Amino acid sequence: MAKLIYTSIMSLDGYIEDEDGTFDWSMPDEEVHAFINEHEGPLGTYLYGRRMYETMAGWETDATLAEQSPLMRDFATLWQAADKVVYSRTLEQVSTARTRIERDFDPEAVRQLKQAATRDLAVSGPELAAHAFKAGLVDECHLFVSPIMVGGGKRSLPEGVRLKLDLLDERRFGNGVVYLRYRTGT
Repeated sequence: MAKLIYTSIMSLDGYIEDEDGTFDWSMPDEEVHAFINEHEGPLGTYLYGRRMYETMAGWETDATLAEQSPLMRDFATLWQAADKVVYSRTLEQVSTARTRIERDFDPEAVRQLKQAATRDLAVSGPELAAHAFKAGLVDECHLFVSPIMVGGGKRSLPEGVRLKLDLLDERRFGNGVVYLRYRTGT
């Protein structure tokens, strides 16, 4: 069975964006971006909420992103090759290929998707991930902790969830970012 992986780039104090909704501090440098590309390559499906999907859709709809560097071009290729499921009650249509809309997050449907998948899945965006955590669907957390405190904003990890984690891997990057890979406990 495929794993469902939650990946997040977060501040040291646990936020993916600050109180103004900005996340410019989280942009990966070349070393971190190469590592992300290596780890995103095996993914077959991304599960997104509307806001995260609209942010990530640029990897297909904005050609200037891929033109910025070979690493960004490689990520755009990986992202475009994966299937995408967007959970939204308001989004009318998608702007990218290999993408479908689901109106509600159905834990049993995601469980079946995991069982049928031949490649791992990723859940992105803290609000959607909270549903997956609460349903016991997340198998691993891949956290990129940035050396900054932003003091508030959108939390990376859900509140109201208590979950034992087993550290599987860690890595420190030259820019001070630390990667932590955890398996969720049982």
